Amino acid sequence: MSKILLRDIAQARSGDKGNTVNIGLFAPSRELYEIFDQQVTAEKVKEHFQELIAGEVIRYEVPTINAYNFILTGALNGGGSRSIRIDSLGKCFGANLLRMEIEVPEDVLKISNQTVDKAGV
Repeated sequence: MSKILLRDIAQARSGDKGNTVNIGLFAPSRELYEIFDQQVTAEKVKEHFQELIAGEVIRYEVPTINAYNFILTGALNGGGSRSIRIDSLGKCFGANLLRMEIEVPEDVLKISNQTVDKAGV
């Protein structure tokens, strides 16, 4: 097993709707998607953002594209027009999620690195 940051193997995109942040997390392979299923849970994402989220975290699975959609409620201190946070629109939450550390078996990591190299990720 290797401990790695999500940013080394995944992509993310985030934005806001009021006081809620939406993060899309994309795995480059089915094997990694299944590892994310075990290790990037709503509970662990809430813990990762513990200082920033007042509400709940909901995870939706999008298996046809090896992705997850996370909804973080109460995450923007009131929302874009009311928040005094630097990132009042939640654009940095995706990059922040990619700083989460997970464990990946060596054999899956080797296969995934080949997939990532071919895809240009």
